[in-house]
Amino acid sequence: MILNVVVDENTFPVEVDDEIVSDAGEFFDKLDADMSKGWQMARDWVDNPNQEQRCQVVADRLLTALETENRNLTVMMAAYLLNRVPGIKGVRVASNGEIQETELIMDVSQF
Repeated sequence: MILNVVVDENTFPVEVDDEIVSDAGEFFDKLDADMSKGWQMARDWVDNPNQEQRCQVVADRLLTALETENRNLTVMMAAYLLNRVPGIKGVRVASNGEIQETELIMDVSQF
């Protein structure tokens, strides 16, 4: 599977094996448990992020992984998004530090 990560004017396709998307549920559940304790999203503290906010947090971590060339973390963050959001084809990550401006890009043919 491929998740397109759009940062400013650049697109980075991240290839993720289907097996990782389907078999890393324990890792994804741990991420969700961590986020359920609350998360700092730019200037705002969110006590229990909803699904969209969780995806925005993960996309922000994905951006950091891309910037630091951490391939393993890049793949796992992309796999989380692919697992938790059926029909996602990409994510437009806010590079200005405003996590809430990050947008999910859905495959309209899924509807």
